[in-house]
Order: sequence, then structure tokens, then C-alpha cells
Amino acid sequence: MVTSIFRPMIRILLLCFLLAPISTYGQWKDLIGKDLNNWTSVGGTAGYELKGGAIVGTAVPDSPNTFLTTKERYSDFVLEFEMFLDNDMNSGVLIRSNSKQEYRNGVAYGYQVEIDPSERKFSGGIYDEQRRLWMYPISRNPKAKDAFKMASWNKFHVEAIGHTINTWINGIHCARLVDDQTSEGFIGLQVHSIGQNKALEGVQAKWRNVKIATSGLNGYSWPKDPDVPEISYLVNQLTDWEVKHGWRLLWDGKTPKGWRGVKRNDFPENGWTMKDGVLTIEATDGKESAGPGDIVTTDTYSNFELEVEFKITEGANSGIKYFVDPNLNQGEGSAIGCEFQILDDEKHPDAKMGVNGNRKVASLYDLIKADNLSIPGRGKQFKGVGIWNNARIVSRNGKVEHWLNNEKAVEYDRHSQMFKALVAYSKYAKWENFGQWPAGHILLQDHGNEVSFRNIKIREL
Repeated sequence: MVTSIFRPMIRILLLCFLLAPISTYGQWKDLIGKDLNNWTSVGGTAGYELKGGAIVGTAVPDSPNTFLTTKERYSDFVLEFEMFLDNDMNSGVLIRSNSKQEYRNGVAYGYQVEIDPSERKFSGGIYDEQRRLWMYPISRNPKAKDAFKMASWNKFHVEAIGHTINTWINGIHCARLVDDQTSEGFIGLQVHSIGQNKALEGVQAKWRNVKIATSGLNGYSWPKDPDVPEISYLVNQLTDWEVKHGWRLLWDGKTPKGWRGVKRNDFPENGWTMKDGVLTIEATDGKESAGPGDIVTTDTYSNFELEVEFKITEGANSGIKYFVDPNLNQGEGSAIGCEFQILDDEKHPDAKMGVNGNRKVASLYDLIKADNLSIPGRGKQFKGVGIWNNARIVSRNGKVEHWLNNEKAVEYDRHSQMFKALVAYSKYAKWENFGQWPAGHILLQDHGNEVSFRNIKIREL
């Protein structure tokens, strides 16, 4: 039996226990409140109003994207909100975003949690507004495509902690992004531009129960779906997730370790430069392997997933080759292997050669034209000359895929009759069993134009 002298002490201990989660986890902050005095409009002329406890944004014609942004800026946080959309207008929520007059006359820019009612269904993906475009398209996590429900209130959960951003819609894990471009900024609710589309004039997007936590974030963090792939843009460094899943750097960002010239036993003394974590083949005369020459890995690979960021100059030509046999073609020209084409499709004449565009960027060079297989009809997602683009090559048990900026561009079976038929009518016909060798080197091509590479990493499958 508890005597009366101990009862007050027990009550105090019980009260401390009940209050512990609040002090440990922090508290939610309501971002809407009773009015919109803590928000400001950036960009276009779409209107926002507080109606029935929800923020309602209304589209107007002839206006650029409009964002209702918080006046307060946030770094690490967990954000939750509900969103309602019953029309075809694209929308989104900016996080860690900014608006500076010196950057494109004050447009809002930064990470955007996508709200996409189109057939593409990229809701929950992460788009870099006014900068690098798609960072995490839902093409990499297709099971999240149906997470967003039209004409219903959808619950979003967003975690921005350190360099990592995770998103959920209605409890479904959508995106797992790692990027160190921006660490702080405002939250912004988007009414997308509708141009002169009168059919969308007056359509609305609605948000309610918008709240944020900025301390004790472990208490608000949700379990991560192990099947959702991580996409990292950290330069020449691996995340814990990547290490756990077998990734390693194929180039360390500083030295030629693991690479050599394709027609020599060491690394070229000149022509390939390494500076600030970027590997660059310098321009010579635009001819294939007439300068310092191609470089290849010292190791060979069969089943693998390879990622490389590349940046081309105007009119440039290069490539990433795999299943390369350096012993073939020891004379003039490049080494022989399957090639992920790197090309300025607009300015280099090779784009108009070959068959049906099979020499354009991301194509299986001279064999299969690159297209957008993730979103048919959308077209390839090449970000442009002078901008970093992501190449991804997956080879597993003969099945090969090319991905450009995380959307699939090519797929084939290198042991199939169709592949053999394509080779028979290509420039590779004279090489016996081309593309079917059990393993080969990975190659970065010298085609006489300046092209840069970084963030080269691989995992064996």
C-alpha cells in the first residue's frame, strides 16, 4: 500500500514522464494560423485566400508560377500538410527555397515536392524549381505513382534533415533524395502557371493543416521503405545508404587510381585533367581518340549498376562504353564496346547519322535510339549543354538499361536474336560476338571535344 506521504512524489514523477515526449520531440507549429500575415506572395499574380481554415490558391491566365511563401526560413524540419486538387493544374510545395533579385530577377527557386495530376503521376517526387529540374522523378519509384488521390484530401509528410529529403503521400514513401545544394529557405505553396489555357482559369489548389517541427526531429521521423532507392547528388562521396547497398566510387575524385589508357598500361600524362573533383577530357581536334585517348577501368565488370554525371560543351561528342575489350582495335579510333552515347544532339553532325536517331544522346550507339521509356511520349530528359546530366547503366544477366536523368531511355537483351540482328547491320558487325562477352572494362571516351565527368560510382549486382 502506498502511504499518503509518497503520493505527491509519485504524481510528480508521473507528470514528468508524461511531459517527457514533448520536451524530447519538440512541438508542431501551425503555419496557417488565423490569417496569412506570416506569408507573402512571390512570382506571378495568382490569388491566395484563407477560407474555412484552408489556404486556397486560384489560377489566373497569363501569369508565371506563383508561390505563397512563409516569411520565416527553415533548415532542418519535418513538415506535414494536407492537399486537395480536383483539376489538371500542376502544383507543388517548395522547401528550403529562396527568392533573390540577383537570381533571375527574384523568381522562387529550390526544392519542390511535386503535386502532379497528369498521367505521368510524379506526385511526391522532388523537382528543383528554376535550377536543375527533376532531381527525384517517380520513375525511379513507380510503386508511388498512385499515392496521390484526386478530389480527396491527401496527407503529405516531408522530412528535410541534413542533406537528406524524404517524402510520403498518404503513408506511401515516395522519394529519398540526398543533395547539398541548399540547406535553408522558405516553404512555398504553388499555383502553377496555366498560360492562356482558359479551361484552367479559376481552378483552385487547397492546403490545410500545414504544420512544421524544427526540433526533436527523431520523434517525428517515419520509418523508411527499404525498397525506395536513394538518389544522391553528393559529389565523389558515398552516403551510408550507398555503402550499405554495395556502392563504391569508381573514380576517387583526385587520382587516376583504377584507370589507365585503353592502349597503354598507365594513365595518359596529358589531356585528361583532374581539378576540383571533376575529370575532364580536353578538346583537341574533334576526332575519335586522336588526342590523349580513351581511358578504361583496370577491372572488368559483368552484372553492375553504374552512375556517372557528365557535362558537355557545345557541339561535343563522347561516350561511356561498357563490355569493352581493349585488345580489339589497337589501331586508330576508339576501343570496342557497347556505348551510352554522349552528344550535343543539336550541334554535332553525328546526331543526323546512323539510323532513326540511334546516335543521339543516351542511345545505345549505332544500335538503339534513346527514347523515354518511363513516360512514353514525353521525350528524353536531357538538361542541356553546360549542365550536369546523370547517366545510369544497369546490366543484369544480359538485360541492359540506359537511364538519362533517372528516366529510362533504352532497354535490351544483349543475348537476344534482336540484338544480334541489330549488330549484324551496324558498324560492329565485324567484331565477333560483339556485346556478348561475359565481362568487360568501362571506358570514358576521348572524341576530341571537351567533356567533364564526376560522381562516377558502381555496384556489382
